[in-house]
Amino acid sequence: MWNWDYAFQILPELLNVLPITISATLLGFLVACLLGLPLALVRRSRNRMISGAAFAVMEFIRSTPLLVQLFVLFYVLPIYGVSFSPMVTGVIGLGVHYSTYMSEVFRSGIDAVPKGQWEASKALNFSAKRTWMSIILPQALPPVIPVMGNYLITMFKETPILSAITLVELLQTAKAIGSGSFKYLEAFTLVGILFLLLSYPSSLLVRKLEIHFQRK
Repeated sequence: MWNWDYAFQILPELLNVLPITISATLLGFLVACLLGLPLALVRRSRNRMISGAAFAVMEFIRSTPLLVQLFVLFYVLPIYGVSFSPMVTGVIGLGVHYSTYMSEVFRSGIDAVPKGQWEASKALNFSAKRTWMSIILPQALPPVIPVMGNYLITMFKETPILSAITLVELLQTAKAIGSGSFKYLEAFTLVGILFLLLSYPSSLLVRKLEIHFQRK
């Protein structure tokens, strides 16, 4: 049976670890963006060996479960003298995994830039750096921002998997509370509500961004 007194009793404990979940998501998303754009540029390289190698690495990462990648980072790498804290491992795992998806988002935005923009920058004798920074990226990034927002929401909902590498986030805390009191209903329900309260407003914001850029 649902116990409101117990639910309000454990809520502060869940709220205390909520910043960890949010931090892991935002930092992982930042890593995904920082790695995704270079991957997209490498993937578009005219050198088939370079683009092929990038494609192979990206396909391997996308085709293997995130959980397995986290286990390798957290349990296998220490054998070879490379170890990270659960938080750093989670951020790296989320960031690297989703960077392969973000790279395709960036690449689609770049490919959508009209060919005439490239030709105009070449006719004006723009350098490669100026072409990318002043012409291509300002046109390629805004249309893909809503898609990037959707991946941010997806990453947020993936953070419970980080409990597998002992990161004390929302789900791990709920499991600990439940195992100590044998009352899992309230703990897991509150975790679901907290995820909903954070992800639903985020989805509305992404939708508004999408409408905004469609109008532009």
